[in-house]
Amino acid sequence: MILSRRTLLTGTGAVAALALVDRSISPASAAQLKAIGLQLYTVRELFAKDPVATLEAVARIGYREVEFGGGGYETMDHAPLRKTMDRLGLTAPSVHIGYDALLQRFEPSVAMARTLGAKTVVLPYMTDEHRNEQGWNAALPNFNRFATQLKSAGFGFAYHNHDFEFTIRPGGVSLYDRLLRETDPALVKLELDIYWAAHAGEDPAALIDRLSTRLYAYHVKDMRPDRSMTAVGQGTLDFAALFKRKSGAGVQHFYVENDQAPAPYLPDITTSFRTLRALRF
Repeated sequence: MILSRRTLLTGTGAVAALALVDRSISPASAAQLKAIGLQLYTVRELFAKDPVATLEAVARIGYREVEFGGGGYETMDHAPLRKTMDRLGLTAPSVHIGYDALLQRFEPSVAMARTLGAKTVVLPYMTDEHRNEQGWNAALPNFNRFATQLKSAGFGFAYHNHDFEFTIRPGGVSLYDRLLRETDPALVKLELDIYWAAHAGEDPAALIDRLSTRLYAYHVKDMRPDRSMTAVGQGTLDFAALFKRKSGAGVQHFYVENDQAPAPYLPDITTSFRTLRALRF
């Protein structure tokens, strides 16, 4: 078991414990994230103004994966975006595409995802009309349908949570539990936003164990003691402990995201990148 330095330093025998850890565990013996990703919603204002310059800045920081979402990317010319990514050594394993777009513009959405090089389409958000028992139950069959259609087109499908899925509980059953129960686990995977799950009062470790093989990716953002959002490393969430859980071994991508990143945005995502680059678990 690899103990975090924060944990060791807060207990008795800290010096001896640190010495033991430093002697017994070399950096090479601990797991390390390989390709760290960024959900571009974090820098949506920059991206909307100059997508090429934004991708260049993201690559300079060291990110090697991006996930498209926000910033008006849906209406842009996607071929030049793909060309820019190829030049910079960036890949986009997944893209966020809204419910209405999948429902009403499925083929153009698939064409966009394919041009950007994505392998998975993530449904990022459900609006207020779906956040009740009737609306949610009506939408869930479409989740299965999207996943089936996307599989036929060569894509995976995943759902990204916020907090409402856990906190809205018609009849005592959360919307998230309904999603897990009513969608095909072989087709509908989960992109777990760790912050929003914790914000809703969920235990992220227990949730990871529960979701297990349905997990596709993590959205990685930190939480301050007042429960507000912050860059990775500036809050209280123990990502090393979460990432090393065996039940999450199938997670393929780790996307930094900060919905509320402060301008000028690049320092915030640099902090998150450096924290994750140094993380051992």
